[in-house]
Amino acid sequence: MKINYFLWLLLPLFFSCSDHDDAAYNDQTLDFKVPGNFPALAYNINLNPPTVKGFELGKKLFYDGRLSSDGLVSCGFCHIQEDAFTHHGHAFSHGVADKIGTRNTPSIQNLAYQTTFMYDGATNHLDLQPIIPLTNPVEMDADLTAIIAMMKADPAYKKLYKQAFADGQINAENMLKALSQFMVMITSSNSKFDKYRRHEAGGELSSDELAGYALFNANCASCHATDLMTDNSFRNNGLAINPALNDVGRFRVTELETDYYKFKVPSLRNVEKTAPYMHDGRFGSLEAVLNHYSLGVQKSATLDPILNKSGALGIPLSAIEKKQLVVFLKTLTDNQYLNDKRFSEY
Repeated sequence: MKINYFLWLLLPLFFSCSDHDDAAYNDQTLDFKVPGNFPALAYNINLNPPTVKGFELGKKLFYDGRLSSDGLVSCGFCHIQEDAFTHHGHAFSHGVADKIGTRNTPSIQNLAYQTTFMYDGATNHLDLQPIIPLTNPVEMDADLTAIIAMMKADPAYKKLYKQAFADGQINAENMLKALSQFMVMITSSNSKFDKYRRHEAGGELSSDELAGYALFNANCASCHATDLMTDNSFRNNGLAINPALNDVGRFRVTELETDYYKFKVPSLRNVEKTAPYMHDGRFGSLEAVLNHYSLGVQKSATLDPILNKSGALGIPLSAIEKKQLVVFLKTLTDNQYLNDKRFSEY
């Protein structure tokens, strides 16, 4: 009986130690490789390497509606994985209290290779990007102090922060770093086009796809450059100005007249899944986008010179060429990325 009594005394201490160890810092680094057909990283991954628990924490934050003022709108509310992390079918983002924004939700993919973020380039660092939607009164309308307080009162968050960061602190810096770790890992690099570029099985392109790729290289690749399908630049692509919005684009950030109506060149990866298109979601199909470039380009002081060659506006494309381009663009769909359970909420 004395032995049993002694063991009962030790049990609370044993479980206490187990809980403490379970919540200890865990710096197991995730495997991150740059695909063979990709350019070098822009994000300094050495300063915030994705770890197992850091990624788990970032994913939890990404899908937690409690980060918004109404407790419902999470990052994942507008960035839906099966739609390449866009708000498919919505011209403008919907935020707290069903408020409507003024821009279309951009996709989340290969962010670690990008140098600027948002359509107007409002920030040039991935760790800072989430602050913009978090604090925007139309999007998440968040109070960072309230978010920190919520997490400090949540046992699951307290455990994850201790596991993910050496200092174990629940603060804005670690929160943003965790979100970056999650977003850095969201890589799209296994489309049919990628396999073609890397000479892998499943990468055989049809004659129409190859014709579309040739047309793309001749007419589109100067802006949608590298296999990332963007050169990270800001350009005026000749859209008619929407007087109701009068979104001046990059000018909002730089206040340079040369930046009026310039917007960041989006990646075309998974573009088949991200309708509607353009910063204001004005086009509902890829065919409508190509019709704009062939027939709808508007002349203005900041129109990209590529779209105004010797007074000839736009890119002349025949009906067959448009079909071939659409066929090629669909080779950029990466089903592995769209269905990767690592990135899903459940």
